[in-house]
Amino acid sequence: MRDEGEPAGGASRTVLVDGERLTLADVVAVARGGARAALAPEAVAAMEASRALVERIIARGDTVYGINTGFGDLSNVRIPPTELEHLQRNLLRSHAAGVGPPLPVEAARAMLLLRANALAKGYSGARPVVAERLLDLLNAGVTPVIPAQGSVGASGDLAPLAHMSLVLLGEGRAIVDGEELPGAEALRRRDLASLTLAAKEGLALINGTQEMTAVGALALHDAAILAETAEVAAAASVEALRGTDAPFDAAIQAVRPQPGQARVAARLRALLAGSEILPSHRDPAIDPRVQDPYSLRCTPQVLGASWDALGYVRRVLEIEVNSATDNPLCFPESGRVLSGGNFHGQPVAIALDLLKIAVAEIADISERRTYLLLDPARSGLPAFLAANPGLDSGFMAAQYSAAALVSENKVLAHPASVDSVPTSAGMEDHVSMGPVAARGAAQIVENVARVLAIELLCAAEGVGRQPLMPGRGVVECVARVRAVAPPLTADRPPADDIARLTELVRAGAFRLEEFR
Repeated sequence: MRDEGEPAGGASRTVLVDGERLTLADVVAVARGGARAALAPEAVAAMEASRALVERIIARGDTVYGINTGFGDLSNVRIPPTELEHLQRNLLRSHAAGVGPPLPVEAARAMLLLRANALAKGYSGARPVVAERLLDLLNAGVTPVIPAQGSVGASGDLAPLAHMSLVLLGEGRAIVDGEELPGAEALRRRDLASLTLAAKEGLALINGTQEMTAVGALALHDAAILAETAEVAAAASVEALRGTDAPFDAAIQAVRPQPGQARVAARLRALLAGSEILPSHRDPAIDPRVQDPYSLRCTPQVLGASWDALGYVRRVLEIEVNSATDNPLCFPESGRVLSGGNFHGQPVAIALDLLKIAVAEIADISERRTYLLLDPARSGLPAFLAANPGLDSGFMAAQYSAAALVSENKVLAHPASVDSVPTSAGMEDHVSMGPVAARGAAQIVENVARVLAIELLCAAEGVGRQPLMPGRGVVECVARVRAVAPPLTADRPPADDIARLTELVRAGAFRLEEFR
């Protein structure tokens, strides 16, 4: 699941954009790591071929949707050649109807890269200069201000992409060096010229799934970090609760060969290797418990299912980042321009709804383990892990926060892709709502990072109350927690500890590769 080659190298990396080979790791490297991007020579040739087809159509006077007609339900209106440039500019202006807070800078940068890559594939009829100018914005640190809301995820992420593309024309707004500026001023700050769009190019810029795919790709990257972190947190909780590693035995996994389940169980065994705690209570005379609660015992089954779901999401997004998603599409080999529905976000929307569910479940089971750690009847530890229960409340309220986040996730996990509101006078009568799914996934990912931080905080405290040494992986886990959150010797606000641990979780400090 982990991205290979991810943002290492940062700005020293250059990602070649050709419409065929972009990886999710490349997206993260450009969006967050400052990697540069450049149009590949073969992409220039492909774009020139599809552009030549558009020019031939205009010269012949053929009527073709998107080239010399209106858009959506206005597609029956023929536009004269003298107005084609005006048509493209009007399209961007009229569709820049987004609302709400702006997307994070990293998501806007990912959108620039993904739209350039879609154009580079050579089926959009746009000149190479259009993709080059998108990459110029990226490389110069000019980030369009893109309202997060306003796309229904079919006919493309029209409003977000229109806001993004207006900056190319010296319109809209952009961020440069942390300052929000009018688009024209942002271009001047970086000595970039504005672009005049030719026929078809405005439509080529805004027909696509790049908002939902950009936000979803970053959320997926973060979700993989959380899934690994959850395995580490679960191992620490097993030790703190003096659980058993019997449910993680390879023989159990072999007779139900779900791939994620088997991998999680193997990693739990590795994290718990060398534990003095686990064998210390296997004698029934010492510990009469026969089985652990499901939140410990079924960790491989639950986290494994999330891993398998993330694998599906990855496959969908890997296809989408290298797809032609606008309409109509230009096929220079056959001389055909075909109208279709590649802009429809349903494949991505369903995948991102699955991402929401998969990541929310990571938090669901994590919060249950936190609850166990704080219940003295179940844990055998001091109530709420308080130093002086009664006088001190320990981490009682930290579990409240985890419970609140888990409940919020249940609302956010409702599938957006099952909804549809018709638009464009009924021409666009079924839409995906993929951007809603993407933003929901991003919010759930944020919440889950905090839930895991709370479990790590409590599990480290519980392990510290055990007289024996935990497994080698858990020793390392506790050391990383203790670097930012000292043992609880008296009540203090847990919020600061949770915030610091959340940042460590997000940064990947508890990924399994960090423990080797």
